[in-house]
Amino acid sequence: MQVGRWNRRSILKGAAVLLGATAVPGARAQNQNAVRLIYPFAAGSGGDTMARIVAEKLNAGLSAPVIVENRTGAAGKIGVKSVVTAEPDGTTLLFVPNPPVSIYPHSYPTLEYDPVRDLTPVSLIATFDVALAVSSKNDIKTVKELIAWAKANPSQANYGSPGAGGLGHFFAVMVATGTGLDLKHVSYRGSGAVMTDLLGGQIPIAVVPLGDALELHRGGKARVIATSGNERSPLLPDVPTMKEAGINAEGQGWYAVYAPAKTPAETVKRLNKIIVDGLADPATKAKVLGLNMVPRTSSPEDLAAFRDADSARWAPAVKASGFKPQQ
Repeated sequence: MQVGRWNRRSILKGAAVLLGATAVPGARAQNQNAVRLIYPFAAGSGGDTMARIVAEKLNAGLSAPVIVENRTGAAGKIGVKSVVTAEPDGTTLLFVPNPPVSIYPHSYPTLEYDPVRDLTPVSLIATFDVALAVSSKNDIKTVKELIAWAKANPSQANYGSPGAGGLGHFFAVMVATGTGLDLKHVSYRGSGAVMTDLLGGQIPIAVVPLGDALELHRGGKARVIATSGNERSPLLPDVPTMKEAGINAEGQGWYAVYAPAKTPAETVKRLNKIIVDGLADPATKAKVLGLNMVPRTSSPEDLAAFRDADSARWAPAVKASGFKPQQ
């Protein structure tokens, strides 16, 4: 087994670097010539759909099959580790949201990988905001009004998020820190349950990915009063950011592609060009916006800087939350 593995590596060394017309074999892929794009969460989500859009572009650019593999478990850590330990030959790639690479180093006391040391950035793919929402049945229309209400009704100042240790949870901690409010967290299993209870009056505030509140906002059932980005979301340009409301709370979700550490620079360069060129297509941009994400590609170097800034931005909120994950 050891001899065969090293023979294969020697034979394919040049082809792997350049990722030529025929992809380097991936032993665990269904197709012997396939490139695997690992998505460390379940199929059927917006992130999974986005992964398949990226795979389609890579498939066209490499002239080789690219298979999306949903390697789930341990909040995404299993999938990430499978890429970290893969051969750095460009045949195993990671499509991942930001928590496993920029937040988990702060929220997990022990992490079996180091995203800076063990992964090579390829390109940013898309970003999305977190929404601060209330039911349209109440009179709260602005962040200022929400703060006044929460101060007058501290025992009722609860917010729901799609899960403890997620972006909604930590962004709400930023909001509480920035306003001096004592907001109490109610953890749900997914945004759907959060929004159901918001509309039903069980909770007064929801902090969820913007896309999960968008249709209810447009339909007049919920009211998004602020978003989390540095600037207004093109998906909801009439709604101000928290920063515009005078609150020091900012943070986005995002997706990116990574390769294992030590992947040759020429391989990374080619992968980056394929992705950047592919996602520049207007029809593809429209697909991404249809997933309630904003397309945004980058150079590998810019992704590394973006990840580092994101990690620094979320770290204080993770610490302030007191979140203790189940390993």
